[in-house]
Amino acid sequence: MHEARPRRFLRHPAQLVVLGFAGAVAVGTLLLLLPVSRTGTAGADLVTALFTATSAVCVTGLAVVDTGTYWSGFGQVVVLALIQVGGFGIMTLASLLGLLVWRRMGLRSRITAMAETKALGLGDVRSVVLGVARVSLLVEAVVAVPLGLRFWWAYDYSPGRAAYLGVFHSVSAFNNAGFALWSDSLTRYVTDPWICLPIAAAVILGGLGFPVVLELRRQLRRPRRWSLHTKITVTATLVLLVAGTVFVTANEWRNPATLGALDAGPGRVLAGFFQAVMPRTAGFNSLDHAQMHEGTLLGTVVLMFIGGGSAGTAGGIKVTTFVLLWFVMWAEVRGEQDVEAFGRRIDDRATRQALTVALLSVGVVTAATVALVEMTRLPTHQVLFEAVSAFATVGLSTGITADVGAHGHLVLTLLMFVGRLGPVTLVSALALRERRRAYSHPEERPIIG
Repeated sequence: MHEARPRRFLRHPAQLVVLGFAGAVAVGTLLLLLPVSRTGTAGADLVTALFTATSAVCVTGLAVVDTGTYWSGFGQVVVLALIQVGGFGIMTLASLLGLLVWRRMGLRSRITAMAETKALGLGDVRSVVLGVARVSLLVEAVVAVPLGLRFWWAYDYSPGRAAYLGVFHSVSAFNNAGFALWSDSLTRYVTDPWICLPIAAAVILGGLGFPVVLELRRQLRRPRRWSLHTKITVTATLVLLVAGTVFVTANEWRNPATLGALDAGPGRVLAGFFQAVMPRTAGFNSLDHAQMHEGTLLGTVVLMFIGGGSAGTAGGIKVTTFVLLWFVMWAEVRGEQDVEAFGRRIDDRATRQALTVALLSVGVVTAATVALVEMTRLPTHQVLFEAVSAFATVGLSTGITADVGAHGHLVLTLLMFVGRLGPVTLVSALALRERRRAYSHPEERPIIG
């Protein structure tokens, strides 16, 4: 009796992922509670430390205090380490869970999966872990160099401080965390391409996901050989980036509090592009979201909810989930029995999992939004923006994070944790729990619509 429980528990490795991240949050909270972690003489309170640790480990970027002034140098290093652990952990564990699911399939399914999802056949565990580590460190180092040089040469920071700023924001960007060391995030660099473009590039690469980055490195010039997952992720990412840039730029072009305050030309386009990248999901901002039109905020909510690629540092329901649901709708409109994408038939289990993730995510966000509105009595559109930002681990805010109170902070903390790990663990659990019934019920069709 006593030996059955561990074996049953180990059947669902996704549970270990949750425990691992909860442990990282607990350790981070304890470290941030130390007096040495905060500037001044007193230490941080429990809610602030818990919220910050969760936001860092879940690579969200929401903050109830100013990271650059509230936390000491030691506290900032703790936050940076938690970001690195969180980003590295989610990429590694998501890739390993995908590999585990792939190996649990039958022979015929494995052959099909090998042909369509080469990124999941990465070899042994060691190669996955080392691959994620190499990609992470390489991208972070490459992005940190131009950032550090720019801070040093153009903004008169000392070489040591410039290097620290470059490394901190490079790690924060690649891991889609969005933590910045200025109270206004990156608004002071809104028209500086040497700051905005490297950070945007790191966010995009981190948001693609490790399997996609690895496959692009091998077969960048042979798109016909890309797996279905890579084709969906890359295509959807490009479409959403272009559509988001056009949408934000057009909507805010004449807004005197955002793009309208900048000189017409490349500066406005750069700012619009940056705001379209960040909902993918990093919490940097070069414009004040509190001053944006409500229509722009609603469009940003949609982009945040969709998120980025699977097995990466981005959050949201993931672009693959969104695209699969779009293809399901397209097949139904055309009256086709099978759901197809890029010349491949989509497995029914994948479409059911996508639908499950999307609907449960809508339910979680709705429940959290209602709870926060009742707690705070703040405007609904701002609360919705905050809730989706937390769930999708984005970190963008209209400035109400510090105003929702202790109970609201706890709701957002739970939302960040569920949003970061929920889709990964849910899909893994569903895939690993596949079972067949020996019977089927009589078929009947209800009225739809």
